[in-house]
Amino acid sequence: MIDKLEYLLALAREHNFGKAAEACGVTQPTFSAGIKQLEGILGVMLVQRTSRFLGFTPEGERVLDWARTIVADARAMRAEVQTLKKGLSGHLKIAAIPTVLPMVSALTTPYRAKHPNVKFTILSRTSIEILSMVENLEVDAGLSYIDNEPLGRLRAVPLYFEQYRLLTSEGSPLGERDRVTWAEVAKIPLCLLTPDMQNRRIIDGLLQAAGGQPEPTLESNSMIVLFSHVCTGPLGERDAGEARRHAGAHERLRAIHIVEPEVMHQIGLVVPPREPMTPLVAALVAETATSPS
Repeated sequence: MIDKLEYLLALAREHNFGKAAEACGVTQPTFSAGIKQLEGILGVMLVQRTSRFLGFTPEGERVLDWARTIVADARAMRAEVQTLKKGLSGHLKIAAIPTVLPMVSALTTPYRAKHPNVKFTILSRTSIEILSMVENLEVDAGLSYIDNEPLGRLRAVPLYFEQYRLLTSEGSPLGERDRVTWAEVAKIPLCLLTPDMQNRRIIDGLLQAAGGQPEPTLESNSMIVLFSHVCTGPLGERDAGEARRHAGAHERLRAIHIVEPEVMHQIGLVVPPREPMTPLVAALVAETATSPS
């Protein structure tokens, strides 16, 4: 039953029978037979399909909710037993929005020092993707905004407040200022994250409220790309967010406080709303209590 519920979760992630079967390490006929067996056990049709996946039936959506809970509990049970036998070990997967990536090491480095047998995978994703990945058990936890868009049923652990800076060269028109307004920022060329990022939606709203129309010179979903282009100078500037921590790495750059209005948004750890948590996630939540804000 657990294996068949895993199939259902894979289908929810991939929306394709072939890809879901590959993700589960089985052939497509074996995968399809497993889904049909699950439907036979429960006595309802779970999946709408012709020659391809069309979605879940209402009953399938409800079973999918149960599958997330049951599979998560089964994984947590196995992980806890292994922890009792061997100590904390395993693979912790974390998805983070781009502006948080420079901060991830503040959690993973002390975590690794305490639990050297744990390995990490860190993925850069949008806030919407992070919520879906945590809910569908694709990652163990997420790092994202927790006060700006609905989190659904997920549990949030506050970490710090993101503030906004204009990262610009010393020789730029605003480079000698201690503060700038959003109205002033709206009038200069900007390098910004792509529109699918929640940070970009926040920045666009602030620029529009200040009378501007966001038309960035460059867009990217990578903070490193944005930072490297700001370092070259002529292409444009951008709001810095957490990238201000890197400004000291280049003497020509300044991170200037943006006001009118002065805005902050809370960043936090997002984890499944399950008790008990897996040992890996429980240790990560415990680490947030000692991490710098």
